[in-house]
Amino acid sequence: MLPQEIIRKKRDHQTLTNEEINFFIKGVTDGSIVDAQTSALTMAILLNGMNVEETTALTLSMRDSGDVLNWDDIDGPIVDKHSSGGVGDKVSLMLAPMIAACGGYVPMISGRGLGHTGGTLDKFDSIPDYQTSPDNKLFKETVKNIGCAIIGQTGNLAPADKKIYALRDVCGTVESIELITASILSKKLAAGLDTLIMDLKCGNGAFMNNMDDARKLAQSIVNVANHAGTKTKAVLTDMNQVLGHSVGNAVEIQEAVEYLKGNNVDSRLHQITLELCGEILINSNLAQTLDEAKKKLQKSLDSGSALEKFAQMISALGGPKNFCDNPEKYLPHATIIKPVYSSKKGYVSGMQTREIGLSVIELKGGRITPEQKLDYATGYTEFCQIGDYVDNNKPLAVIHAQTENDWQNAAEKLKKLISISEEKPNLKEAIIEKIS
Repeated sequence: MLPQEIIRKKRDHQTLTNEEINFFIKGVTDGSIVDAQTSALTMAILLNGMNVEETTALTLSMRDSGDVLNWDDIDGPIVDKHSSGGVGDKVSLMLAPMIAACGGYVPMISGRGLGHTGGTLDKFDSIPDYQTSPDNKLFKETVKNIGCAIIGQTGNLAPADKKIYALRDVCGTVESIELITASILSKKLAAGLDTLIMDLKCGNGAFMNNMDDARKLAQSIVNVANHAGTKTKAVLTDMNQVLGHSVGNAVEIQEAVEYLKGNNVDSRLHQITLELCGEILINSNLAQTLDEAKKKLQKSLDSGSALEKFAQMISALGGPKNFCDNPEKYLPHATIIKPVYSSKKGYVSGMQTREIGLSVIELKGGRITPEQKLDYATGYTEFCQIGDYVDNNKPLAVIHAQTENDWQNAAEKLKKLISISEEKPNLKEAIIEKIS
């Protein structure tokens, strides 16, 4: 086979065979196909699309370009959740231990911050000595013994995706739904999952603000994953405001611990977390109905078993054994921690969520360049929610900054990014729809 003939075929709106796709991905992985050819094929796919069979073949070929984890020694469902990214989205931190407490096994391979969204790995990096890049032996032992482990992509999981993604980023083909689907699923399926739930965020703080595009991506992921043998469902959730009370790295870890303890739980965060966890339990036959699933999950919180799983996972992956007893002792703290108040009283009627996420980068809690060292202490706590009444006593947020100048800049930004009205606004549903 010739790579240029495969490129030409897709350029001319033709369907690629499994053999052609496998040949091309093998060449991407071993370097026999050059970057210019890979970039050309991604552009052809962006312009002309792929059907479900082609996208499935691409996904599986990328999955099989490296290690595929095997869990034959575990007697229980292997499950996971993937989020398309949002501001204050800390659901993974609670979901993994809650599912583990209900009998599931969660080998969660997460990523770092991307653009305006926070990264799960960056949050765990704020915990002293926690290993986000353990070897496969420790990763598998932690999942088997505790029920969950949250780590980063290991060196040889879906290596073809790393190469293709880097080229997509510089040749203008990031937006292809088929390539997004293959990129997400090749890594997830390499983890050896039985069940996957996709949390697809939609709104002004999400990568996808358009509902039609969000539905298309959700349907593509669901179709391809199920075609590949992993039972998958997508839940579209609202990202038109910060999710939960905090935005940042250490501060979101702190909120997750408080959530697992049942302290000061944000209602929208709880609703979305329970819904996603519930769908996982149903799809993995750990519950028959959503009501039964939510009762089991609430019991895992009320009994402290989910908190215990979280504590065990942190300890097993190198973190402090008593971290959950007193997380404040171990997490970094900003030099300046003080509230910002609205210049007028009223109800929070909206917020520019993406810009709020970008403001955390300006506090050095997110990256401008890939090699940038983060300040894990900065961010926001006590963040207002749409419908809250703010005045001289109720702040828009508490800003965690390292300098007075950084605090001042963040305060001025938040005042502009959060809208206040005299009348209480109608609240949007946190769960938009489900796609199966």
